[in-house]
Amino acid sequence: MLPAIVVAGGIPQEGEPLYPLSKGTHKALLSIAGKPMIQWVLEALEDAKQISSVLVVGAPLPQDVEMSKVKATIPNQVDMLSNILSGMRKLLELEANAHHVVLVSSDIPAITGEMVDWLVHTTMQTDEDVYYTVIERKVMEAKYPLSRRSYTRLKDIEVCGGDINVVRATLSADNHEMWKKIIAARKNVFKQAALIGLDTLFLLLLRQITLDDAVHTVASRMKISGRAIISPFAEMGMDIDKPHQFEIVEADLLQRMKERQGI
Repeated sequence: MLPAIVVAGGIPQEGEPLYPLSKGTHKALLSIAGKPMIQWVLEALEDAKQISSVLVVGAPLPQDVEMSKVKATIPNQVDMLSNILSGMRKLLELEANAHHVVLVSSDIPAITGEMVDWLVHTTMQTDEDVYYTVIERKVMEAKYPLSRRSYTRLKDIEVCGGDINVVRATLSADNHEMWKKIIAARKNVFKQAALIGLDTLFLLLLRQITLDDAVHTVASRMKISGRAIISPFAEMGMDIDKPHQFEIVEADLLQRMKERQGI
């Protein structure tokens, strides 16, 4: 079993895509299919047999929501990096022997406990520093054909990134520079090039590098070990950043509720 940290920082500002829906409140508390977005994520972690405890960083718990696995909440910090590191340090205070932790974004409400259990079981077959979840384009578009996600085309596969990953718990203290590089590179192509190296970027542009080789190269440059996890669940990468994505996921959740009720 592994502990989990739900990263829930972020308040959409005026001019940002989700502001008309959130209207200045935490994105994690945005109501979707009758519940705050983060509640769906917390319920999935509560249902997961392989999750021992949960920390929430960046947003308060929804009113009247009680989860037995939630052991602590931490206020929003200055940025995503600070939220992740604060959560991991708090985790080590509570569970000094924790070896790995599941990092979960609060904006993937379609995940389920079974999906989380699959991820923990799959990652813990080896002992890497970082496990990065990806979803194949064909899997994402089969489930959410109108999601309009961004994909990376490699020699052997075309993927988008997932929003639930597993990392070694002690990386919060041992490898601060690694986190800074990863966060800084998320949406900046030039910083991504610096992170992976121009030689690797060249191969990537030519589509002559495989997923495993790309992960190995990046991990080596950051002096860590890593492994890509190809998830069969599109829900792990279906984060909500724009109104059309909100509508897609809400329709999915409502349909799921109907099926459970036998309607």
